[in-house]
Amino acid sequence: MCGYYNLKGRDLLTLEDYTEEDINVILETTRYMKSRFYSGERIIPVLNGRTVALVFEKHSTRTRVSFEVAAHQLGAQSLYLGWEQLQLGRGETIADTARVLSRYVDVIVARVKEHSKLEEFAKYADIPVINGLSDLAHPVQALSDMFTILEKKGRLKGIKLVFVGDGSDNVLHSLLLAGSRLGMHLVISSPPQLRPNDRILNNAKKAAELSNATIEFIDDPFKAVEGADVVYTDVWVSMGQEALREERVKLLRPYQVNSKLMERAGNRAIFMHCLPAKRGEEVTDEVIDGPQSVVWDQAENRLHTQKALLSLLVP
Repeated sequence: MCGYYNLKGRDLLTLEDYTEEDINVILETTRYMKSRFYSGERIIPVLNGRTVALVFEKHSTRTRVSFEVAAHQLGAQSLYLGWEQLQLGRGETIADTARVLSRYVDVIVARVKEHSKLEEFAKYADIPVINGLSDLAHPVQALSDMFTILEKKGRLKGIKLVFVGDGSDNVLHSLLLAGSRLGMHLVISSPPQLRPNDRILNNAKKAAELSNATIEFIDDPFKAVEGADVVYTDVWVSMGQEALREERVKLLRPYQVNSKLMERAGNRAIFMHCLPAKRGEEVTDEVIDGPQSVVWDQAENRLHTQKALLSLLVP
C-alpha cells in the first residue's frame, strides 16, 4: 500500500509529533483506499485476524461507524466497548484496562472526555492508541478534512482555510496542527474570549515557520472569509458543555455561517463542517444544504481515512 510502513506501532493522540511527510503518507494511503473502494474492491484484507477495540466514553456516529466499517473492510473485526459497559465504569483504572486490552486486541481507538485519559491509555498500552476525539484534539477528523480539501481544491499548500466560531474548539486544534505542517493559510475568526490552547497554537506556529504556513486571527468573520478557499465551522456547544449553552450562543451568534457570510467568501469557497451540526446556530440550512457545501463528501472520507490509519498504524 503505497510502500509506506514507517508509521507501524505509533500512537495518534494529536498531530504534534506527526511531520508533513507522515501526514502526506496518510493522505496518499487514503486516496489509495478510496480508489480501491470505488473500483469495486470493498474488502482489502490487509488486517486479517486483527481486532480493533473502540473504547468510547462519549456518543458517536461518524467516528464509531467509520472505524467499525473500516475494520471490516480491512478484514479485521471491531469491538465497541462503551465506557460504562466496561469495568472502567465501576472504577477500574485506565492503566489496568490498557494493560489487559493490550493482551487481547491490536489497536485501541479511544473517545474520551479529558485528553489526559487518552494519554494514560497510551502510557500503559503496548499497542497503538488512536484518538477518536478528546476535549483537546480530533486528529482523525482533521486528517480526513485535509484529504477532502485536497480532493476539492487539488492542493493544500497556500489554501486559505477560515475557521469561524469557537476558537478553542478541539477540531480547530487539529486543523491548526495539520494545516501548519502542510503550508496552509489558516485564519481563525472567533470572539477574543475563545482562543486556541496555548500548547497547540505554539506547536502550530513552529511548524508554520518550516512550511511557510500562516496563522492569523481576525475577529470580524466577514473580513476573515474574504478570499477564502474553505469556510469551516463546528458546533458552539460541545458534549459536556451544555451548562454553558446560553452564554455560548449569545457570544457566538455573530459568527453564524449563513448565506450572507458565504456570499462575502465568494463562489470558489467550499463549506465544511465536521458534524453533527446544530442547524440554525453555527450554520443555516441554506449553507449546509447549498451548492458550496461538501459536508457529505467530508463525512464519507472519514471511512477511507480510518482505513488508511488502521492499515498504517496497526503492526
